[in-house]
Amino acid sequence: MFVWSKLTASRSADTWEERFAGNPDGTLVITSFPGRKMVRLEFYSEAQAPAKAAQKQFGGAVRHLKPQNWAAHSSQTPPPVKVRETFVICTAKTKAEIKQARAKFPNREIIAVPADMAFGTGHHATTATVLRLLVDSALPRQAAGKKWSMADLGCGSGILAIAAEKLGASRVWGCDYDPAAVKISQENAERNETPKVRFSRVDVLKWEPKQQWDIVAANIFFDVLEAAFSQLVRSVAPGGVLMLSGILKSQAKDCLAAGKRAGFVVEKVVTKGKWVTALGSVKAG
Repeated sequence: MFVWSKLTASRSADTWEERFAGNPDGTLVITSFPGRKMVRLEFYSEAQAPAKAAQKQFGGAVRHLKPQNWAAHSSQTPPPVKVRETFVICTAKTKAEIKQARAKFPNREIIAVPADMAFGTGHHATTATVLRLLVDSALPRQAAGKKWSMADLGCGSGILAIAAEKLGASRVWGCDYDPAAVKISQENAERNETPKVRFSRVDVLKWEPKQQWDIVAANIFFDVLEAAFSQLVRSVAPGGVLMLSGILKSQAKDCLAAGKRAGFVVEKVVTKGKWVTALGSVKAG
């Protein structure tokens, strides 16, 4: 693992986030410091070349990290996240830790996602919002006794797919471009005892959906959404819903306009901080 790092003015954080959005070679982490007008940019990549390319273009420094240091870059354990009256998302890793979480929150379903390499522990605004929309869309189907299915595009840690099975989905599939994310998602599915979930390595830009799902969630970068809208709308079953996230407010207008041109009918938009999540249906035909 290699990391490119650089200090920059905090006012430019959104610009850097957009600049690295959709980069398939790594992950950008932005760290702020209370009382300071600077942020630290860190771009993590498996290979040295992408980190060196960032250094050549933007300055900064590159260093090599031992594999075990990546998951431990933050010493603080994030607090549990409550989702409606249904879930508690926590970073429990062992069966004993999960048992403790269940005892602490006896009236909620526990989803255990350790703070690992893959994105999606439920603490980021985009993941948290999609989880809430997923609960809101799933519970009426569950109450009506209807069979329903779900696809998690850009699964990251697998948290949305895991939540879908716990909400009663009869068929759940997740995919990601990053093979490490697919591996971690599979491990998390085993950890959370959701054996029906299936994960695959798929590039959604080259994907041709051969099935349809009642709920499709795509929590990925805005430029990937824009380029893949044709595939996304075709993956939604009649009467189903499409959830989009990973969109900055500055990107939302153009991104949702591209979705509308492809047949996405926006029914609800949720803004949380600087992030936008949209839910809607798909035009027939």
